Amino acid sequence: MSWQAYVDSSLVGSGHIDKGAIISAAGDSVWASSAGFTIKPEEMKNLVSIITKAPGAEDKAYAEGFHVAGERYVAFKIEDRSLYGRQGRTGIVVVKTKQAIIVGYYGEGKVVGSATQTVEALADYLIKVGY
Repeated sequence: MSWQAYVDSSLVGSGHIDKGAIISAAGDSVWASSAGFTIKPEEMKNLVSIITKAPGAEDKAYAEGFHVAGERYVAFKIEDRSLYGRQGRTGIVVVKTKQAIIVGYYGEGKVVGSATQTVEALADYLIKVGY
């Protein structure tokens, strides 16, 4: 399956995610994304810093939030491989695998738990197959 197919089928096709992207774990390239969901290079680098626990990055994310596709999100949970942010009634789920970072955006009316489970499940699958 192509990277774009993972975004289109496994993320957006689930009905729980409205837009998605898969970027490199280094944060230097976009492998696939939904139309109009453009993650800027500096946003990718910042996501990597937060998820890899770069000094000060986690505290800064909690204090100032973080940006994805030009939108600011408030970090409300940061775990070993995951970052969760919200903006009003919408939000973002970011999960790192060995070689990739999966980003899923959910809009109003979506169930946060279902959106989170969708992104985490794709991450689990990619880790299982070596990515």
